[in-house]
Amino acid sequence: MKVLYIHNEYARPSGEEHASGELVSLLQEHGHEVRWFKRSSAEIAGSPLGMVKSFFTGIYNPSVAKKLSLVLDEYQPDVVQVQNLYPLLSTSIFKPLRKRRIPVVMRCPNYRLFCPNGLCLDNKGKVCEKCFSGFKEWWCVWKNCENSYFKSIGYAARNGFARISGNIRKGVDCFIVQSEFQKRKFMAQGIPADRIGILPGISPVIQPTGTKEVGEAVTFVGRVSAEKGINEFVEAAKRLSHIPFKVAGNIDSNYHIPDSLPSNIEFLGFVCGEALNDLYRRSRMIVVPSKWYEGFPNVIVRGMLLERPVVTTNIGAMQSIIDDGVNGRLVLPGNAMQLAAAIEGLWQNKELCIKMGVAGKEKALKCYSRECIYKELEGIYRRAIAIAAKRK
Repeated sequence: MKVLYIHNEYARPSGEEHASGELVSLLQEHGHEVRWFKRSSAEIAGSPLGMVKSFFTGIYNPSVAKKLSLVLDEYQPDVVQVQNLYPLLSTSIFKPLRKRRIPVVMRCPNYRLFCPNGLCLDNKGKVCEKCFSGFKEWWCVWKNCENSYFKSIGYAARNGFARISGNIRKGVDCFIVQSEFQKRKFMAQGIPADRIGILPGISPVIQPTGTKEVGEAVTFVGRVSAEKGINEFVEAAKRLSHIPFKVAGNIDSNYHIPDSLPSNIEFLGFVCGEALNDLYRRSRMIVVPSKWYEGFPNVIVRGMLLERPVVTTNIGAMQSIIDDGVNGRLVLPGNAMQLAAAIEGLWQNKELCIKMGVAGKEKALKCYSRECIYKELEGIYRRAIAIAAKRK
């Protein structure tokens, strides 16, 4: 099967890039031919003119549609998988795809179809579903969710155009979400259940260590931003000054490391590959204190495969991945005191950390193995092909 993967990369490496790369590798492992069609937000990063340009290309970019048409005619894919569209691709890509009646699946790691910033989180860090009803995406402007009226208006405009034109709903045969929780949210917004497939995060290939030792640090892995719970993680570090804390990930442009940073916490920057695996092995637990509806944090599965208990929040997909008291701990989002208590409890009990780590690995191998994910993805492709064949 020939697959064309369409994606607007972020300006800096993110979980989406990692996940899309793993899916492409998985398809290639099973003999499929995959080609990329992508742009990168790095093209406009730091450029005022580029930002203005992206305002319009995010709404509709006919030049991209023309370039895609040429690629489609030359490559002739059997299936097209779409991921991020903004700000340089836009919904313009669906016109040439629909014209050629090519089956299309769209991977949705967030809620950008219905929420302009994709997070269901307002600029005060509170879960928000205002855009799901009423004034729809214009709530993003009213609440200034991006802390910049220019960006908030741009995000709302492109979402509004996508909704009113129906380009995405008419152009996608199957939507890929990452959890039952996310599927319910999509169904509530009118996406039929038979057009939604669940594909959890894919587990990376990790060599077993053969050791049951525990590490000597508490580690946060992911984008360093408010919605990811970094403020609560820093506050927990302040409360637990006897425990080493580490942070691995790119720092979001809206986050500033506090001047009063406790001495027991270290920011490592972006870490990947085997260096990231080594960091996990040197950690006693992995902490994912997100406050938004995460699709499926791959950092959790990596932690499970490396036999580390995971402390996370009971919101979104996390509550279906981590079984409280079995392979980790669940705490309330935004509650630094409860987070610190859960970390302290595990830190003082090495045997429990080892037991939870083993349970986590067993679940990851059973539910999130590469073979399981491939079978699910293959099934979603078959469903998209069948739906596309019935299109008028």
